[in-house]
Amino acid sequence: MPEEKIPPPLAPDRRQALVAAAYRQIADVGFEGLRTREVAAAVGINVATLHYYFPTKEILIRDVLKHAMERFRSTMRVTGPTIEQLRSHFAGIRRLAREEPELFAVMGELALRSTRDPSIRGLYQATTTTWRATVRGLLARAVADGSLSGPRNLDAQASLVVASLMGACMVPPIQPERLRETVAELERTLGLR
Repeated sequence: MPEEKIPPPLAPDRRQALVAAAYRQIADVGFEGLRTREVAAAVGINVATLHYYFPTKEILIRDVLKHAMERFRSTMRVTGPTIEQLRSHFAGIRRLAREEPELFAVMGELALRSTRDPSIRGLYQATTTTWRATVRGLLARAVADGSLSGPRNLDAQASLVVASLMGACMVPPIQPERLRETVAELERTLGLR
């Protein structure tokens, strides 16, 4: 009996290429238009090979969501005064709105899909919970070090940041100017400007 051939592991760059192709497809045609066959073709492999590495669409979506959140994490400075870390985060979001509007289209699509799909809901909620906790932690440190005045409802303010930015992503078509205005208003509200 011939031995079953298992495809060799995809190189990290090939795996990332599949995630990037799915990301682009969601940005272009929405979550409902995501077709694994087209994702595989965009990378030059067959759909069976894609399914070997991503057995379900949800696993592929998980990696797309991780990729999108890495883009958001790129706006977080880990050094320097806390107030500058907060300002850098908001400046980074404005930059992403200008340079990568597809990121916001993908996040909006995933947010909408999470209302109907329990597996995506769990991933999406974990992602936004982490983002909210990070913003809350930065606000708390800025109040503690005196760079922001208190008292504040830190939970409400962190929720306001995440909800405002995610809400701005869910109004198609994504309008970078609206996102920039939202970020500027959040900065004024939080006392960063």
